[in-house]
Amino acid sequence: MAIQVGDKIPSVTVKATDMNDISTDDLFGGKKVVLFAVPGAFTPTCSNQHLPGFVEQADAIRAKGVDDVICMSVNDAFVMGAWGEDRGASDRVRMIADGNGDLSKALGLDFDGSGIGFGLRCQRFAAIVEDGVVTTLAVEAPGKFEVSSAEAILSAL
Repeated sequence: MAIQVGDKIPSVTVKATDMNDISTDDLFGGKKVVLFAVPGAFTPTCSNQHLPGFVEQADAIRAKGVDDVICMSVNDAFVMGAWGEDRGASDRVRMIADGNGDLSKALGLDFDGSGIGFGLRCQRFAAIVEDGVVTTLAVEAPGKFEVSSAEAILSAL
C-alpha cells in the first residue's frame, strides 16, 4: 500500500551523491522538506520540466519555511550527481540516489518499468514532509506531469 498523508516516512538508507549513506531519519527528522521523485535521471520530462522547475523555484519554496528540497530517483549516486550538475541543482536541490529502489518500495510508490527497459522505478510524485510525516502528497497518473510540479507544491505550502 502506498504511503498516505499522515504517515511517517519509512526508515531507509539511501545514497548521497558522494556515495555516503544517509538515512531518511536524518533527511526528514526535525525539518520541513519537499521531496519529489522522478522515474529516471536524464529522461525527457524529468530533465526538461520536473527537476528544472524545482531548481528555479527553490528560493520561493524555502521562503515558505522549507529547510530542504530533495530530488530522488532509482538511479545510482554517480548518475544523480552528474544529473544535478548538468541541470544546475548544486546547492538548490539535494540529489538523492535510491539505487536499489528501497525507499520507493517502502513508500509503496515503485513500479515495474521493465516493459520499456527501465526495470524497477519510482512513480513521479512530490510531497511535503514535516518532521518525517507526510503532510501533502501528489502522485502523478502514469505518463502525466501535472500535480507534482514545483508550482503545484509551492501553492500547497
